[in-house]
Amino acid sequence: MAEPGYIIQERTPKKPAYPIRDELRSYLRRYRRERDLPVTYERLRGFHEAMPLIDAEGKNTLWDTVVYRAEEMPAINEGLKRIYALLKVDGDFSVMQHLYIDRVDFCSFGNSMPFRVRIVNAYNENPDYFYVKKADASRVYGLELEHLLSPNRLNFLTHGNTLIEEHIAGIPGDVFIERWLDDPTLRPIRIAKELVKFNERCFIRLLGDMRSYNFVFVVTPDFESAQIRIRAMDFDQQSHHGRKNFYLPQFFKDNAPLVQFCTRHLHAKTAFQYQREEQTLMLQRAELAQARLDALLQAMAVDPIAPDDNVHLLREGLADHYESKDFLACSTMGQLVRESLAKTRARIEHDAQGHLPKL
Repeated sequence: MAEPGYIIQERTPKKPAYPIRDELRSYLRRYRRERDLPVTYERLRGFHEAMPLIDAEGKNTLWDTVVYRAEEMPAINEGLKRIYALLKVDGDFSVMQHLYIDRVDFCSFGNSMPFRVRIVNAYNENPDYFYVKKADASRVYGLELEHLLSPNRLNFLTHGNTLIEEHIAGIPGDVFIERWLDDPTLRPIRIAKELVKFNERCFIRLLGDMRSYNFVFVVTPDFESAQIRIRAMDFDQQSHHGRKNFYLPQFFKDNAPLVQFCTRHLHAKTAFQYQREEQTLMLQRAELAQARLDALLQAMAVDPIAPDDNVHLLREGLADHYESKDFLACSTMGQLVRESLAKTRARIEHDAQGHLPKL
C-alpha cells in the first residue's frame, strides 16, 4: 500500500443515477441479467404506511418497515418470492414454495433509496435478504466488474428501471474496526494481507468510495486461525469520481485504523508481494472471462457515466501514476478501466522480463 500514512477525507456529492442504455441492456440480456420481473421498484414505492425499524439495542436503524394495502399484499408477496427464485435458482419456483415474505424495509438514506426484502424459510425460520433498487448504469457496471474480476460471484437482475441485488453477508468495515480489529483470535497478518489485496482490486477496476461502511469483512474459520476476505457491498461509485485517490480505500479517513494496522504488521516488500499477487489473480480472472469482459467494456466505453471533467481529471491522475500518456487518449470511464487493466498487465510482464535469468 503506497503512502500508508497519508489519509484524506471529503464529503461525496450525491451522484446522479445514469440510465441503462441500449448497449448495456443488450449485454444484460445476453448474459441473462435482464429478466421479466413481477414486482418493480416503482410498485414498491406505493406503500401505504412506514414505521421506523429499531434494532435489538433499541437504536434507530435508518430503515423503515413499510406496509401495503391489504388488497395488494398477496400479489406483492408472491411476486417478491418469484424474484427470489429467479435470483437464486433461475426461476424454479417449485423449490421455493415454503418461503414467505416476513418484512419489506425502505431506506431513504443514500443514493439508491433501496428496499430490503426479508424472506424466511417456513421449515426452519432461516432468513435471507435481497434488495430492490432503482437501476443505475454505473452501479450495474460495478456489480458486473465485481463478478468478473474479484474472487466473489454476484447475483443480480435488472428489468427496465429496477435492479435486484442479493445480500452480501459479512461484518461491516466500521463495525469490524470497532469490535474485531484487535481480536486475539484473528491473525493480524491475514487482515493486513487482505487489506492490501482489496485496495489493489478497487484501484485497478476503478471502484470508488470504499469507506469502511461500504465494504464488509468475511471471516471464515480454518484449521489454523481464520481466513479473512473483504468484499465491497456498495457499487454506486464505479468509475464516476475524478480524483485518482478516490479509488484507493487507504486514503479515506474512515479507514485510517486499518491503514495504521497494515503498516504495523506488514513489511513494505511483503505488501508489494501481496499487491502483485492480486494483480496477477485479477488478470487471470480477466483471461477466463475475456469474451464477457470485452463485451462489458465495449458497452462501458461508449456510456457517459461520469461528467467529462471527471474523466479528464482521472485520466491525468492515472497517466501520472502509471507514467503513461496512453490514458490521455481515453475519453470515457470505460476506456480508462480497459487501459488500467492493460497497463497492469504490461507492468507485470515488464517486471518479469527484468528478473529472468540471463542465458
